[in-house]
This record gives sequence, C-alpha cells and structure tokens, in this order.
Amino acid sequence: MKVSDIYENKTFHGKNKKSLSFEIFPPKKDNALKNIDETLAVLCELKPDYISVTFGAGGSANCNRTIELAKKIKYEYHVEPVVHLTCLHYDKAEIDAFTKVLTEEGIQNILALRGDKREELPPKQDFRHASDLITYLKQKGDFCLLGACYPECHPESDNRVSEIKYIKEKVNVGAKVLLSQLFFDNELFFRFFEDCRIAEVNVPVIPGVMPVINAAQIKRMVTTCGATFPERFQRIIDKYENNREALFDAGMSYALSQIIDLLVSDIEGIHLYTMNNPLVARKICEGIRNII
Repeated sequence: MKVSDIYENKTFHGKNKKSLSFEIFPPKKDNALKNIDETLAVLCELKPDYISVTFGAGGSANCNRTIELAKKIKYEYHVEPVVHLTCLHYDKAEIDAFTKVLTEEGIQNILALRGDKREELPPKQDFRHASDLITYLKQKGDFCLLGACYPECHPESDNRVSEIKYIKEKVNVGAKVLLSQLFFDNELFFRFFEDCRIAEVNVPVIPGVMPVINAAQIKRMVTTCGATFPERFQRIIDKYENNREALFDAGMSYALSQIIDLLVSDIEGIHLYTMNNPLVARKICEGIRNII
C-alpha cells in the first residue's frame, strides 16, 4: 500500500482516525539485523500505519541494511515500510540501482532526502536538492514519494519564506506526504503548518516527535537539526540529565503531553522517532490509545 492512499482514504484501522507511524534505523552491523526482531515485534504489535527506515550505509543496493530491514517489516510483520533515500553523494546510476531493488521487492514508499553534507566525501553533481531526487524518482517507477520538512527551518535555509518555497517545490514535483523533523515547541509547528496551508501546500504534514530519554543523545540531535529547547523542556534537562530514570519519566511525560496537544488539532497523524526503543513506543501508545 502507498502511504498517500492511507491519507486519501481518511481511514485508519477501519475507523476515521489519525495516523500513527514510527521511525527506526538499521543496526550498524549485519549480524545485528537478525536481532532486531524483538524491537519490531513490539512496534508492529502497536499497529502503526507505516514504519520509516533511515538510510544506512551498506554498499550496493542488494545488501543495503535499509532495504533488508524494510523487507523484513513488509513481509514478516506485514506493516508498510517507508525507505529513506538520500541523493547528495549518489549519481543517477547508483539511485537506479536502489530503485531497481525496491521495485523488485515491492517496496513502494520512499522518503526522498538530500542528505547531510560530509566533509570527507564531496557531493556528486546529479542531485543537489531533495526536489531533484523526487523529480527523478517520479520517472523510475510507481513510487509514493514523501518529503522532509523543518518546522524551525532547515539549518541551511536563508529564511522562513525560502523554506516554505522549497517545501512547496517538493510537493509540486511529486511529494505526497511531508514528515517533519523533531521539535519540542508545538507552537512553532502550528505556525509552520499554517504557513504551509497559506502557501497552498495541501498534502498531509505529519509532525515528528522524539521523547527525550537520554540528555547527551538529544543534545547531539538538536545541534544537528537546530530544534529549540522551550524553557519548560530545558528545565527537565537541567534537573534530570544526571538521573537516567527520572529523565526517562519526565521526558516521556513531556512527549506525551506534546503529542496529545498535536492530536487535538487539525493535523492528520503523529510520526514517532523511536530510536529503536520499543519501550518508548509502547508507553506513548498506551498514553494515547483512546485518542488516536
């Protein structure tokens, strides 16, 4: 099933409900891929509408861990996978190799991304932006293409106007759903969502939420994506960053309140960054089971 069909039908699990999706990442070692079933068993038991798999290095398309994990999700757990695919450091022939395998494996959903710049690896010239990749993928198969968006602007954006312009371009060339980068201040997301609608970006814009359970980890993530720490959130970090159990409880409570606030708005679902922690996903789903 294409992810876009889920939103077009406006029906989730047989009822008019909002979508629930998760993000996971491939293990760094091939042998660990065999041990991810414990995580997947819990996540898929929670009946997500789809699970996105981040793009992991792994050589050719045939042995790429992202694709292998997506196949496992689709055929062993019967949940629709969304494969992340970056383009900045790949040429058309390499992208063709990935899409060939995806087509052969019946994987239809791709989150098309530019990818981070890497100092040790110069970018190739075929794709400079995610919109270039979306345009190219439209010609390569019957894929449902998703795009990323940044409620607080991409770190390289000049300003908010140019940010919305680039998002609209992604949609114009074929992105059917937008998944947002993590954020901790809902007001910033609501403002961004309204700007998208004003600009006639009318595809589903799904907020991405990451529960804070590890202070060092979240600080690294925020440095990378530029998310703002609201004062209430910062107090949690300051008070509990050296108390793992207390930070877990406080971080989960903050995320749950954030998600509930989002779900009572006009958005169409929640995308949960699980960091491959099934306990996080289970606790969030228990807290919203009667809402979503």
